[in-house]
Amino acid sequence: MSTVLTKAFPQEKPAEAKAAPRKKRVVIVGGGFAGIAAARALKRSNVDIVLLDRRNHHIFQPLLYQVATAVLAPSEIAAPLRQLEAKQKNVAVLLAEVKGINPAARAVEVTCPGVGSRKFEYDFLVVATGMHPSYFGHDEFARFAPGLKTLNDAETIRTRILSAFELAESTDDEKERARQMTFVLVGAGPTGVELAASIAQLVSVTLRGNFRNIDPARSRILLLDGGARVLPTFAESLSKKAAGRLKKLGVEVVTGVKVDKVDDQGVISAGERIPSATVLWTAGVAASPVVKLLGTTMDRAGRALVGPFLDIPEARDVFVVGDAAAMTQDGHPVPGVAQAAIQQGRFVGRLIANRTRGRKDGRPFRYRNKGNMAVVGKNFAVLEAGWLRTGGFLTWLVWAALHVLALPQLQNRFRVQTQWFWSYLTGQRSSRLISETPRPPASR
Repeated sequence: MSTVLTKAFPQEKPAEAKAAPRKKRVVIVGGGFAGIAAARALKRSNVDIVLLDRRNHHIFQPLLYQVATAVLAPSEIAAPLRQLEAKQKNVAVLLAEVKGINPAARAVEVTCPGVGSRKFEYDFLVVATGMHPSYFGHDEFARFAPGLKTLNDAETIRTRILSAFELAESTDDEKERARQMTFVLVGAGPTGVELAASIAQLVSVTLRGNFRNIDPARSRILLLDGGARVLPTFAESLSKKAAGRLKKLGVEVVTGVKVDKVDDQGVISAGERIPSATVLWTAGVAASPVVKLLGTTMDRAGRALVGPFLDIPEARDVFVVGDAAAMTQDGHPVPGVAQAAIQQGRFVGRLIANRTRGRKDGRPFRYRNKGNMAVVGKNFAVLEAGWLRTGGFLTWLVWAALHVLALPQLQNRFRVQTQWFWSYLTGQRSSRLISETPRPPASR
């Protein structure tokens, strides 16, 4: 039996040893910001933690768009979850996908690659499974318009963007060339704005002079949104600054429109066909399907409606945190951002630690907004923190420093700041690789 399974399922001990009190078992589903924060908050607690995730790595999602646009390599913003075992002795990490949850029996059923089905009993369950792209009932769009939530998504987008220029270079058909060099992003929230700005700088700086038959700077980049403005969660003054910066970079911002159809030829928006070979979905999100397995009340995005202690009404020992949880504070929803996920994970970890020690729960969870930021290309970012609303170069420097410090490992910080410095000076990007499609083995 492996070390992980031995920790999760202790071997039977002699009868005289059974008198010792059993450690409480905490099962955490999801190794994102919230799940890791919960595990770390339990570091000094006398509990056994089983961390389940279908991926073996944690992603620093705020910089995922830079992998999609070839600024950074995937390894520079990710860290293996298994390192938690080396740093925290009461954690066991298992690569597994959750297939069932039975709160009444306090059990989680999972499927492990190459092993099959297993069942984990728990004393406390923390669901931190995050979100995935939502196509608002048009899941058929996903085939043509990838979202951006995983490293695979980022590499898919990078391949599509770079392949578009290669195909544009090789064709003599002017209409097809224009279609290949048209990029449509659906959704003008922070991800859409950051991704559009990064693509704009890729075509105007990095790819300049790299082709003989095309000029990448003549690419068309459209950012579409059904709302009235970009960055709708920010103050209107910052939204206007961001829109102005996007326009300066060459991005066409079109608001107040909805996308009616996405296919292999582009999009239809407001009754107009926009030919494009690369459509990217940066609009809605929905909670992981794992939340449904809890059998609790959910909002329209599939998030669990949690109480003031982030638990569900049906079971006080089951918690939902991060993007998978829906709660309001002072009449406003707690935003689905990294800092909220970290605070919720930490809160639940400490709450469980107190309960295992027989202490009272204390005060309910309260989100402390430390400010929201969005970067709009090189040398420009916007910041909203309470009464402070600012944008520009100094804000961009603050954004860069905070994101470097927040990366999961020292080596990530070193690599990212080195690559950023090189890109800043030269305009070059580190990972302009087009992933190859696996080929079948050659027949003999």
